Amino acid sequence: MNFTLSSKAISSSKTECLVVAVPEKGDWPASTTQADEVMGGQLKALHKNGDISGKNASTLLIPSTDTPWSRVLVVGTGKDEERKPADYRKALIAAAGVLKDSPAKDAIVALADTPLKGEDATTSEGARLSLIGRTLEEQFYTFFDYKSEKPPKRKLSKVTVLASGAGKALKDAFNLGLATGRGMNFTRDLGNTPANVCHPSWLADRAKELAKSHDVIKTDVLDEKQMKKLGMNSLLSVSAGSAQPARLIVMEYKGGKAKDKPYVLVGKGITFDTGGISLKPGEGMDEMKYDMGGAAAVFGTMQAIAETKPKINVVAVVAAAENMPSGTATRPGDIVTSMSGQTIEILNTDAEGRLVLCDALTFVKKYDPEVVVDMATLTGACIIALGSHATGLLANNDDLANDLLAAGERAGDRAWRLPLWDEYQSQLDSNFADMQNIGGRPAGTITAACFLSRFAKDYRWAHLDIAGTAWLSGKAKGSTGRPVPLLVDYLMSHAGK
Repeated sequence: MNFTLSSKAISSSKTECLVVAVPEKGDWPASTTQADEVMGGQLKALHKNGDISGKNASTLLIPSTDTPWSRVLVVGTGKDEERKPADYRKALIAAAGVLKDSPAKDAIVALADTPLKGEDATTSEGARLSLIGRTLEEQFYTFFDYKSEKPPKRKLSKVTVLASGAGKALKDAFNLGLATGRGMNFTRDLGNTPANVCHPSWLADRAKELAKSHDVIKTDVLDEKQMKKLGMNSLLSVSAGSAQPARLIVMEYKGGKAKDKPYVLVGKGITFDTGGISLKPGEGMDEMKYDMGGAAAVFGTMQAIAETKPKINVVAVVAAAENMPSGTATRPGDIVTSMSGQTIEILNTDAEGRLVLCDALTFVKKYDPEVVVDMATLTGACIIALGSHATGLLANNDDLANDLLAAGERAGDRAWRLPLWDEYQSQLDSNFADMQNIGGRPAGTITAACFLSRFAKDYRWAHLDIAGTAWLSGKAKGSTGRPVPLLVDYLMSHAGK
């Protein structure tokens, strides 16, 4: 799909489908008013008759004659005083859904002048253009790599987004949105790929390809021998039962000054999680290919950063392993010594994500990081607590937590902070080692983060539990691409500082 930005007048913009917005309550955007004038007041008449309600995400496709447009798609955007970024996205998604099924070969989207609640319509146009670009990219995503019969080719091939101007600031904002969407789609591709293809070595090859495609990325891959030498026995305990060897994947982007401390991203990359000896129930186990959602999000974020080239240094580390039962697998009750020197009694081999992450969190101390943010499909308890709408956030620094929460709000990729109080740490007490890897059923998401916090004491650190947000189940089953938007927004907000 070809997405472009234009500041051409709507009255002289020829297209097979023009997309305009009508609010349920509030002032009509200038683009809609101009379109209505060209149409001789047809939109106002339809609105007066009730054919156009303006209700958020409602749509009406109107054939058009004697205008530069073959058809006009009217999208309801709700009430001006209530329109939040999430509501705006719903309207954009509804518009994209109609466009995907329409016979139009090209379209013009005139939705950037629809203001959001409490914002200034002029200064926030860039933010809206970024959201439009990202939403269009992600909504036209398809994954048919493993279907023998491909779906009919979509007729729509070009979408032009109208803006008030074509200056650098607006172009950069739009391109950031497109890059974020492409990063999400890269994440979704990795997540949707079956585990018989997507194993740790395959992920490592994708990282090498990313470095070849973008000369601003440098990739290094550590094998099990190198990890053993570093003392990463906790990570290696997870891959012990698998024929697929573990990999530690490191991707570096240096866009800032040499003296600038890097922002470090750490992703859990369990390419398939059977639970190991603590075997999971069979129902739904196929979805455990998504247990590398944290790693996939790291890849997607790095691609977006490589495309936009912000002035910031970023290091991404992926701890990749496959968790399988076999005669060589780690047993419940085994004790391992982590890279940090702390010993861990493994009471449940299905609590493996924290075992790979803890060694990765120790490894990244060598970069003297500005902050470290890890992301992982870590606990089912997070799904019980927050469902599939919000990512769980826990942190050892309030400023970092607040920055991430704000980035999630701006990006429409929200998180919710949970406590990381010392009172929970005692649930990890072990009779035989420095700690055990589970803390029982109560507060499972919190105790998992408490475990990780023991390896992140030397820097500002946040943990994102994306167990409920990284993928969807049921009829819409598939990777979501989250939390790439949150991460990209956070990193871009700190670029050049």
